[in-house]
Amino acid sequence: MAEQKPTDAELEILQILWKHGPSTVRFVHDQLAKTKDTGYTTTLKNMQNMVQKKMLTRNEEARSHIYQPELKQQETQGMLLNKFLDSTFGGSAGKLVMQALGNNKTSKEELEQIKALINKLEGGKP
Repeated sequence: MAEQKPTDAELEILQILWKHGPSTVRFVHDQLAKTKDTGYTTTLKNMQNMVQKKMLTRNEEARSHIYQPELKQQETQGMLLNKFLDSTFGGSAGKLVMQALGNNKTSKEELEQIKALINKLEGGKP
């Protein structure tokens, strides 16, 4: 996996490819267009740059080129989270969790999942 951090635009493209699998530029652009105003050529250029950075691969066998992510979702999210945790919370996962839970947007179901995870980490039953 490349150790470089994807830009916000690159991360949006990766999210689409992780969710939908290998796709054309047109498909990725149409998905992006649902939430932001961006030109097709901008999407194309971003994806071409991502191929050069080895974030994506391009299959040129079909008439429409198919792009797929080279970066693994879990590894990329972990790397981004670690960088965020270090730069924003001084490496303290506890501070991050306290801040996130303090925003009053956590559902009861999410709290139950968090409690189960804590119990599991402490060696109890999930």
